[in-house]
Amino acid sequence: MLQKLVLAALLVAGIQSTYAQSSPDDVKTFTLPNGMKFLVLEDHSIPTANMYLFWKVGARNEVHGITGLSHFFEHMMFNGSKNYGPKQFDRVMEANGGSNNAYTTENVTVYTDWFQKDALETIFKLESDRIANLSIDSAMVESERGVVLSERSTGLENSNYRVISELVKSVAFQEHPYMLPVIGFESDIKSWTQQDLENYFKTYYAPNNATVVVVGDVTLEQVRRLANQYMAPIPARGLPPKVRTVEPEQNGERRATTYKDISTPNLLLAYHTPETGHADYYALDLLSSLLTSGNSSRLVKSLVMDTTLASRVFTNFGEGFDPNLFYIYAIAGNGVSAPELEKAILAQLDKVIKEGVTDNELQKVKNQKLMEFYRTMETINGKANSLGTYEVFFGDYRKLYEAPKLYEKVTPADVQRVAGKYFTERNRTVGYLLPEKGE
Repeated sequence: MLQKLVLAALLVAGIQSTYAQSSPDDVKTFTLPNGMKFLVLEDHSIPTANMYLFWKVGARNEVHGITGLSHFFEHMMFNGSKNYGPKQFDRVMEANGGSNNAYTTENVTVYTDWFQKDALETIFKLESDRIANLSIDSAMVESERGVVLSERSTGLENSNYRVISELVKSVAFQEHPYMLPVIGFESDIKSWTQQDLENYFKTYYAPNNATVVVVGDVTLEQVRRLANQYMAPIPARGLPPKVRTVEPEQNGERRATTYKDISTPNLLLAYHTPETGHADYYALDLLSSLLTSGNSSRLVKSLVMDTTLASRVFTNFGEGFDPNLFYIYAIAGNGVSAPELEKAILAQLDKVIKEGVTDNELQKVKNQKLMEFYRTMETINGKANSLGTYEVFFGDYRKLYEAPKLYEKVTPADVQRVAGKYFTERNRTVGYLLPEKGE
């Protein structure tokens, strides 16, 4: 084990030397008069670049009646603007050797463009046009409404995790909008009005609600010139209203059960944890890896490798502007009941709380985390996504460069402390997804 840890540490050091070529001082920033902020990192290793646009709008900005609108605009942003008709965004980009994607979460909507360096101006034209002049055509709205409704129904049909996570979120949160599904409720999707759509777009797609990251074979001067030419004319608007709801502290275990045509029970445990910028973030992130990252992790080894209590187990601990949830999901093995599986998971959590973790065990997941971190930072895509994530969720892209030291500073006592602090019965919500005919 010691030899493996040493080899892993040497590999991390090798990757770190490449990573060290980029530093906080290499990232240049500027903010347009309309409030749109840009982060620019020149990387001339290959003749390509990318642009990430982080919009601070997600399910947490919605209310009952208009749920799913953040995700819906992820669709609509590709369906026509003043100078580019429906689907033209993709076609023009592909004609210029580029590609794109987008995703929506509880917190943000992010648009990603990858392209050859000579297409930088074209990307600015495309992005500025749909920000300033998005078409919310009623016929296109109805077409995409049908697409989203189909996406919702097929998602619930095909993903047991989506079924149980929607249930657990709705129970774990009593007041905060994190209770809402990102894709929205079916009845809301069917009933959005034209005015709902127009108001939402005007509120959240203001340039002063966006952070733009450009990384690759470009120069700061190029980006600044094109930003002033294409983005600066878009007028600023009042910042969106803040999410004021604070979820009260949970003071007792909550449980929920639902049913589906499945062969074995699915189980989801959720514990309230702090927002991403909290000091406990790094210890919790490493705890997540200790539990389910790799065959030797606590839950995978005890539930899947050494026994047949579960066929699969994983944790989900993501970013959040507000306090969110640490999820533990497991699929029971043949003949294993949900209570049996739950008992086995809780026994492993209690073991961490009472006995802690070893230095070697923690160092192993630190090495895994740092190797993943440095490998991400070797690519222009990884750099852009990471810079934007830290700027938006941690409040400053410079904290990205502090992350390796902050992971390394976490001690076994820190891990044991956060496990004991958050993995309590009072702070727990348990969801069962059971076979239709019983367990």
